[in-house]
Amino acid sequence: MTHVGFVGLGNIGRPMAQRLAMAGDPAIGDVVVFDVVPEAVAALEADGAIAAASVTELAARVEVVCVMVRDDAQVRAVLDDVLAAGRPLTVVVHSTVAPETPAALAEHAAPRGVLVVDAPVSGGAMGAADGRLAIMVGGDEAGFAAARPVLDVLGGKVLHAGPIGAGTRFKLARNLMHFVAFTAATEAQRLAEATGIDLRALGDVVRYTDAITGGPGAIMHRETAAPIAPDDFWFPIMDAVRILGEKDLGYAVELAHEHGVEVPLAELALQRLGSGLGVGG
Repeated sequence: MTHVGFVGLGNIGRPMAQRLAMAGDPAIGDVVVFDVVPEAVAALEADGAIAAASVTELAARVEVVCVMVRDDAQVRAVLDDVLAAGRPLTVVVHSTVAPETPAALAEHAAPRGVLVVDAPVSGGAMGAADGRLAIMVGGDEAGFAAARPVLDVLGGKVLHAGPIGAGTRFKLARNLMHFVAFTAATEAQRLAEATGIDLRALGDVVRYTDAITGGPGAIMHRETAAPIAPDDFWFPIMDAVRILGEKDLGYAVELAHEHGVEVPLAELALQRLGSGLGVGG
């Protein structure tokens, strides 16, 4: 049975900690929580968690400390407070930090017998509430094994991405696509609005069809981003995507120009779709 500490009870941290406190999983013992906002701690106490007066007090009572705070500086401060407890344990950093931060944290903690893994999450508050997060983990086998019972309660997909820092690089690549897609969505909304299309209806259709096709992830099946040889299995598939995409993007960009709507991402996509897919243009 693993006793777990959770530091940072914000928008995603709170449902994650709540999930641990209420899961009833036999692998999870006490769930001890800390946050600088007393009301957040009190809410978790009502769900069965144990309140700690400080991070150091929390670290003295658990084997695994999960950290979901705002930024790199807060993560470093939490780790220092954990180290002050003077116990060997495992720190799981769920916060999305700079690429070099996880390795620096692990190096700082190692002389004190503390393992660090970076385990950023994807899936938002909804995924956190029902244990369906995707969790991308970087760290050695010992750290991953220590964290695994906790991660299995929190996530529907737990991936050991590689050594320390790999989880963070994984998350940054995933979120690059996420927020570029959001920006593309704003272009589509402007085009729809300029041409008299209901924006809410457009959003409903996008969510409906992406749930069927997989959205951008539908093209992500290859093991390399290198150009595709003409005799490769994937060439005709990706070339068909290119042909359809260039046609539709061309029409969309033309329509946008007719209505005075700026769509720089769409124009760039039209230029780069074929080479990005690996089939040229």
